[in-house]
Order: sequence, then structure tokens, then C-alpha cells
Amino acid sequence: MLWNPWHGCEKYSEGCMNCYVYRIDGRHERDASEVRKNKDFDLPVRRKRNGEYKLQGSGVVYTCFSSDFFIESADEWRKEAWAMIRERSDLDFLMITKRIKRFYVSLPDDWKDGYENVIICVTCENQRRADERLPFFLSLPIKHKQIICEPLLSAIDLSPYLNSRIEGVTVGGESGSRARICNFDWVLDIRSQCVAAGVPFHFKQTGARFVKDGKLYTIDRRFQHAQARKANIDYIP
Repeated sequence: MLWNPWHGCEKYSEGCMNCYVYRIDGRHERDASEVRKNKDFDLPVRRKRNGEYKLQGSGVVYTCFSSDFFIESADEWRKEAWAMIRERSDLDFLMITKRIKRFYVSLPDDWKDGYENVIICVTCENQRRADERLPFFLSLPIKHKQIICEPLLSAIDLSPYLNSRIEGVTVGGESGSRARICNFDWVLDIRSQCVAAGVPFHFKQTGARFVKDGKLYTIDRRFQHAQARKANIDYIP
């Protein structure tokens, strides 16, 4: 299930250079830097005529994938979004952010040590961003934490940050015609760190320009996820 309460984002760090939201909006001549509330803003709490929620079932709701949940422009909207997330305790809401240092802005008063149905993932595209974001991330009162290294732009030593508070690490290359290289050695190194720490690891996609055994491969978008699966290197402790 997908819920994008608002759309649009401002580029924030190196990983944003070839943002897929900008690519998609560019095709439709829309300004991706303009953050606006979506018509599906209240999707989690919409009801049918019989009173049942329209968004039914259990599982993960992938939240704010066409923006950043913690972006400045959405500070007031985020208060309403948190209220909807609290109401729908039967659903798990997963969000990915680069702006983890803004976590406390508009945080609900009853957050305490975190909502059980919220999974927050922090993106770290290189060592600089890992060292900048992860120490703060680990200190936060969040029930479920994951790390996303996508697009992976360099080798990263995550070992200082991998402990029982991290529930998983996902790695992936960059897609698009201007994609930067993802090296399989970097992927395998992060996997080794996860295995040593007993943290689940998922190789999501190769990206469009993938180096393996010193050879550069250009991989069509249709096959980037499949090629990652073929590597068969996911790890579950």
C-alpha cells in the first residue's frame, strides 16, 4: 500500500542529484521542488458508506515516497499525518528520510518512546552522510529503525552503527540515464558488516551502472531488481 500525503521535495544531499521524483515530474513539466498536499492526504482515515476504512487489511503502508516526511514545507501537515497514523494502529507505516535531524519538529505529544506501527528508515548514500545522520538516529525514541544505502555512491563502514536497534539494512544502486556507479564490492562489504552484527540485509537493485569484478555493466531499468535477486545475497539472521 502506498500513501503520499504530499508531493515534491527540495534536493538535500548527494543522493538527491538524480532524484526519481524530479525525473518523473520533469516528463510532465511539473516543478518537483514545489511541495504540495496531495488529494489523498487523508487516505488512511477515509471511510466507506458502511463506516469501514477504505484502506483495509494488514501490512506495510509505504509513506511519503514522493517527498520527505520531515521536509520543512510540511511541518503543519505532518501534525495531521501523525494523528492519522496514530488512529490507524492496525497498519504499519514505513517512511524513508534524509532529514532525520528534523525528527522532533511537529512530533506528537504522546509519542513517548515511539508508536509501535511506525518504521523509520534513514538514507545514507556515502560515509559522510552515515557519520552525520546515524549517531543521531540511534539516539532517537523510535521503535523500529532501518538503514537505507540507496543510491549507494561509495563504500560505507556501517559497523559502528549496527546493533539490536537497527532492524535491517537495504542497499541499492542508482537508476536513470545519469546514474552513478554502484560497485558490487561495496554491496558485499556492507553485507559482511551486517552478517557480523546479526542485522538483516537486503540487496534491492543493481542500479543502471553496476561494476562487478572490475567490469562495468549497463543494466536496463526492467532488470535491475531481478539482477539483484539473482545475486542471492540477502541475509536473515
